[in-house]
Amino acid sequence: MSVLATNLGFPRIGVQRELKRALETYWRGQSSKETLFAAAAQLRERHWQLQQRVGLEHIPSNDFSLYDHILDLSCMLGCIPDRYGWQGGEIDLGLYFAMARGRQGGGKDVTAMEMSKWFDTNYHYLVPEFAADQTFKLSSSKVFDEYSRARALGIKTRPVLVGPLTYVTLGKKRAEADYCRSTLIPKVVPVYVEALRKLQSLGAEWVQIDEPALVLDLRPQYREACSTAYRDIAAAVPGLKILLTTYFDGLRDNTDLAFSLPVTGVHLDLCRGPGQANTLANQADDILAAALEKAAGKVLSLGVVDGRNIWKNDLSLSLSRIERATAKLGKDHVFVAPSCSLLHTPVDLAAEQQLNPTIANWLAFATQKLTEIATLARGANRGRDVIYDELNASDAVRRHRAASPDIHNQEVKRRLASITAGMKQRHSAYAERRKLQSERFKLPPLPTTTIGSFPQTTEIRQARAAFKSGEIDSAQYRQAMQKEIRTVVDYQHRVGLDVLVHGEAERNDMVEYFGEQLAGFAFTSKGWVQSYGSRCVKPPIVFGDVSRPKPMTVAWATYAQSLTDKVVKGMLTGPITILQWSFVRDDQPRSVTSRQVALAIRDEVADLERAGIRMIQIDEAALREGLPLRRADWQAYLDNAVEDFRIASCTVADQTQIHTHMCYSEFNDIMPSIAAMDADVISIETSRSQMELLGAFIDFRYPNEIGPGVYDIHSPRVPTVDEMTALLRKARQVLSPEQLWVNPDCGLKTRGWSEVEQALVNMVEAARQVRQQV
Repeated sequence: MSVLATNLGFPRIGVQRELKRALETYWRGQSSKETLFAAAAQLRERHWQLQQRVGLEHIPSNDFSLYDHILDLSCMLGCIPDRYGWQGGEIDLGLYFAMARGRQGGGKDVTAMEMSKWFDTNYHYLVPEFAADQTFKLSSSKVFDEYSRARALGIKTRPVLVGPLTYVTLGKKRAEADYCRSTLIPKVVPVYVEALRKLQSLGAEWVQIDEPALVLDLRPQYREACSTAYRDIAAAVPGLKILLTTYFDGLRDNTDLAFSLPVTGVHLDLCRGPGQANTLANQADDILAAALEKAAGKVLSLGVVDGRNIWKNDLSLSLSRIERATAKLGKDHVFVAPSCSLLHTPVDLAAEQQLNPTIANWLAFATQKLTEIATLARGANRGRDVIYDELNASDAVRRHRAASPDIHNQEVKRRLASITAGMKQRHSAYAERRKLQSERFKLPPLPTTTIGSFPQTTEIRQARAAFKSGEIDSAQYRQAMQKEIRTVVDYQHRVGLDVLVHGEAERNDMVEYFGEQLAGFAFTSKGWVQSYGSRCVKPPIVFGDVSRPKPMTVAWATYAQSLTDKVVKGMLTGPITILQWSFVRDDQPRSVTSRQVALAIRDEVADLERAGIRMIQIDEAALREGLPLRRADWQAYLDNAVEDFRIASCTVADQTQIHTHMCYSEFNDIMPSIAAMDADVISIETSRSQMELLGAFIDFRYPNEIGPGVYDIHSPRVPTVDEMTALLRKARQVLSPEQLWVNPDCGLKTRGWSEVEQALVNMVEAARQVRQQV
């Protein structure tokens, strides 16, 4: 018997984003269902075979998805909202994508399911919707089909299912429902039992059940329901080995619960401890010690390879933790694994074309992490001498990185030490600023605007690619982008928007664009990570101290302002969002890196104001996403986040209006901190939730101005005037006209012009109709 090398999940998109291209070609009607399925099958099989070649003994199946694994699970469980008209039976591709993206045309018009962030990651999942009389039934064969296909290829996999506790915890009750969601867990368990029995009959020996909800604060009724559920599953499917996987934090007070469940093994994330300061100075040893006290008779899966970041593993440290576990439990009771699914990392470092070789030598993407796992398992089984060269190389990388002059900037450290309390305060309170801004801008009630970006057309992408490849020079590129800015400004004039934006044609991504111009960042050419569906992002890599060598957005903003007498917002990304959507250095606390970014953004804000930009939007789309998973850890994070925003924004005069934007978020518990940011205007995503999220601002009596989104930009469907009017009327019931702005949910980058043009016309008309009633 020996320590096994295992994996929890692999990226779906493909190293060349093959899944993205297959999906979007299908959605455009340019390929068939069969072609899409063939592309998906090719990716799955390639990834299984890769893991087999590396030497993994437990290879996951059902970790692949055409859109989202929680949507897949909703289909398996037959949890389909009534508005889709499902009558039971096979859930076809049309229904599947209608739930993900909405459906419009052919006599059908239905909204998509709500999206939210998967714990504290930048991955979006489709939120399950539960009715008061919710029932469940096995309604998809996907998990069985993929297991059977792998087995036909000679690969015996470990099927993956998100567990009942997590599924129910992350879902939402419909408005009319009045019950505790924990009561749904016993209702859904029979479907899990049916699925597990089927997998066992197909030959599965192990099944991985993901329960990341076990790292959250759980109420007693959820704990009890979880215990009962797993007792029922164990009794109903004897002989099937279940690996219960937890990740994104330690178990803490749920340690006893997790190890008391009748499962064969428990997986621990040893890379993201409670403090989350970085991946090294966490409480991994304490987490491991607590688990070893409880793990007698169970397999312990050790998540020692970071599934959320891209730095090479400290093999010596990881091996010492594995050896500690094997000494206590025996080799046959220990697995080596990534901390979580590798979904959150790019596919293969070998595909990179532009990374500095020095920095590249510090990194490991998903494919390289598989090798690290296999290496650690080999060392644990056969001794350190067997992997002597690998351990030496790992130690050398860490020494080289720590000593590198590229990561240290003494001027940045001096600025951090010189931050004063006055840098964190606006000159006057909001009530006074509001009067001055009202006199300056003279906007109508319910002013209309957008969040910032407009469609990234083929022409824009071609111009950017030509500039990067040297086919056109900087002057030609500037002319191409100015042409796009003129197009966007002219359109906004025609449609009648009150506050304009320049459209962000020059920006590849709201974080990557800034990272490219900040010192301390590095960039990849193929480092794509899935955000949702076919949407992929290429997170920058923060490897050193951060500073701003020169202005980043001033020329584009001032050019747009020169084209119009209306006010144009300057558009920036905030420090927390830049941090959250990057791969961050793990050799210092994240809070230090965030403060460095805040100072860089402060410099940009000051330059925009000096250049005559009178409104500046600093997006903190990821503020809620970055919140620690346990409430006990919230305040320290929120205090730092608020201070960083204020450092970035509080350099302007009272007459300059500061906006911010936040994505899918449950705001109720953090409203004091949002208010403490003291932005003049905040815009939030509310259309998919039918203004539900606005309730937090109402209950708190948020004093500043709010733009609740009325147009779901994550769906290709065009909302009608009546839909948006209805949402605005909901908002008007609880907000004064002086508070209310009208805007889409988010930026329009991912939408096509044909959708955007009509949607914004409808939005402006909806605002006009509601404005007449003020």
